[in-house]
Amino acid sequence: MGKEREWNRPARRVRRGRAGLLFGGLGFGLCVIGVAGLALWNVQVLWRANGPVRETADSFLHEVAAGETDRAYDKLCRQARSKWSAVGFGSWLRTPPQVRGYEITDVSVATRRGVPQATVKARLTRDGGASEDRTLSIVQEDGKWRICGDPF
Repeated sequence: MGKEREWNRPARRVRRGRAGLLFGGLGFGLCVIGVAGLALWNVQVLWRANGPVRETADSFLHEVAAGETDRAYDKLCRQARSKWSAVGFGSWLRTPPQVRGYEITDVSVATRRGVPQATVKARLTRDGGASEDRTLSIVQEDGKWRICGDPF
């Protein structure tokens, strides 16, 4: 029979860093998916908010132009109501030249620190036909959009 063959094990290649690259790529992929999901959620919130913000501003301006100051006052945020009493707000709106008409020209909704906020630009028509551009700040309070700041 002859000689016995020597057995040699093939040399094993050391693959350093492959596992690290795999886990790093997986982590990066999860981060990208998370950021994309958050961005999509933000866009969805803003798109859904545009309609209610416009409705709030339209209702407020309609009531102001119609002279329904109590109903308009109810649409103000807490901060604005703390500056004005209902009577003071009503008499301020009745001071000439009064608002007789309006046109909403732009609605913008954004989030700041995760809180949705909006601005509505409107062209107000006053007694005598003079018009002026105004920006209304609108915030969300207790699930409702409310006019905040100094509307006029």
